[in-house]
Amino acid sequence: MTLLAFGINHKTAPVAIREKVAFAPDKLEEALKDLTSRTAVNEAAIVSTCNRTELYCGLAEADYGSVLEWFRKYHDLSAEELEPYVYAHMDNAAVQHILRVASGLDSLVLGEPQILGQIKDAYHAASHAGTLGQQLNRLFQHTFSVAKQVRTDTAIGSSPVSVAFAAVSLARQIFSDLGRHDALLIGAGETIELVARHLHEQGTRKLIVANRTVERARALADQFAGSEAIALADMPERLVDADIVIASTASQLPILGKGAVERALKKRKHRPIFMVDIAVPRDIEPEVGELSDVYLYTVDDLQAVIEEGQRTRAQAAEQAEEIIDTQVEHYMGWLRSLQAVETIRHFREQAERIRDEALATARRQLAAGKDADAVMNELARTLTNKLIHQPTVQMNRAAFEGRKDFLDHARELFNLKDPES
Repeated sequence: MTLLAFGINHKTAPVAIREKVAFAPDKLEEALKDLTSRTAVNEAAIVSTCNRTELYCGLAEADYGSVLEWFRKYHDLSAEELEPYVYAHMDNAAVQHILRVASGLDSLVLGEPQILGQIKDAYHAASHAGTLGQQLNRLFQHTFSVAKQVRTDTAIGSSPVSVAFAAVSLARQIFSDLGRHDALLIGAGETIELVARHLHEQGTRKLIVANRTVERARALADQFAGSEAIALADMPERLVDADIVIASTASQLPILGKGAVERALKKRKHRPIFMVDIAVPRDIEPEVGELSDVYLYTVDDLQAVIEEGQRTRAQAAEQAEEIIDTQVEHYMGWLRSLQAVETIRHFREQAERIRDEALATARRQLAAGKDADAVMNELARTLTNKLIHQPTVQMNRAAFEGRKDFLDHARELFNLKDPES
């Protein structure tokens, strides 16, 4: 069977095309069954995210034309609309591709971890649909193991490469245990949502989300247990509760001034506050940074952290590629070993048949009263002769025909010494 990795991603296709070929989660099982019933696909799984739609297939024949045609018709697209954006990888290249994707090496943000969870979702969906067979099942299990190894053995995911990640990384440097601290997030947009996720993952004790529209703040806060939503007007009063303040709104004027921070510090008995102003224009008055118990960073300050993180991840990516190259060969070795399964089974059945025949003869001789020692010697001689008869005949024929390579393979197969050594 031929392995195929087929699809489009953020590198090959604009969002206008990617959104047309996305699979709705509630339609995935139906699509998988349709794919495997209408094409030469024996096994299949579909990964569908905002940045990629990919099909991983086991093909009866090394031709992905039927998959391309099914994919095009399923999404009601013409060849001209779709084919310029499609890529297809076969066998070794397909294995390498899924390992790179799962390890975050093919992502918009190098090393991002979310894609591994999305691949696991695809695996479970295909398993539930009954479209996974032995080879794809083994491929996905191998993929999960390799992605874990890449995360463990390299720094691919440990260095900040986004503003949100950099902000939280700095917070960890100042407060080593975020589980003992509360955070006030000003705004409820995409950047603040990413900050909230990173803080939650790091175990921050409590998140307070302040936004001009309380409903939006509540929608974000509700995603994280124990979080609270407040109006922007209430934010100065809640500063006293915040060890960490991260702001990112679309306001054209600062919304947090020096006076409000000074009052909060007095109530906190000058316990320090870590602040990050991600917004442009700034949300926090620059003068706040002059206060002795405030650590204030701007988006420019974070840039150096991000650049260092990018360098670290790029170095880690080189290490990850080496791991993946090795693991591709491990999987392909397992795949090739399947070709020997039937041969080994027949060989074992033949040996067991010879054994059973020889044992039956020996038992009849013992039942007839023949000397047990003589029966044992005859059994050993018979088994030896019958087991080596065909290999001996074939080696003699190979020698007669001058097939030295056959004899070399025989010595390797039976672990024999080279007669010339």
